[in-house]
Amino acid sequence: MASRHDLIGLTVLAMLAVRPGHPYELHRFIVDTHKDYVTGLPRSLYHAVERLARDELIVPAATGREGRRPERTVYEITAEGRQELAVRLSRLLEQPDPDRRTLVAATSLIGALTVPEARRALRTRAASLQAAIDGLDTHMAAMTDNGLPEMLMLELECQRALSAAELTWVHGVLDRLESGRLAWPDEIKQALLERVLGESRSARIT
Repeated sequence: MASRHDLIGLTVLAMLAVRPGHPYELHRFIVDTHKDYVTGLPRSLYHAVERLARDELIVPAATGREGRRPERTVYEITAEGRQELAVRLSRLLEQPDPDRRTLVAATSLIGALTVPEARRALRTRAASLQAAIDGLDTHMAAMTDNGLPEMLMLELECQRALSAAELTWVHGVLDRLESGRLAWPDEIKQALLERVLGESRSARIT
């Protein structure tokens, strides 16, 4: 499921949307921020960078060397990359998925969207979740009417409980977004990224 959505590529685009970086720096950021939905590091990251560059969603911006370390290419996101990021991330937020890692990934990267974009995507998700819950209720009611044992409904009950819990959470996030209690101005995203990168560099030095 993760490969179907290319979560590693999405993560690279989201990070480069904040500031340019080289693959090793992106690798350290993923590890240090515990983005556990990203697997297969570091190979998966370098493959993702190659794919994104091939598709012209990111481009080399500079090449540099620190001390005796190998020369590293710094990449930046293109206008097409920013558009692709918004489309992919909005789609992940909009569409409930049986693999809940996709929601974790989308939530982790939600700051790459504007607040209005995030609100629209989450409203769509809420509507889809409610429709799924209503469908499960109808299905279980029909099973009850047909005299089927409760044991056969446990799976549906589990699905309904998980969807209902997710819907409650989505409504809570929407409430905070719409009231202004939750927001992420660009300067906050930049400061957070610089802080994490700074802490990562300090840890490597010590």
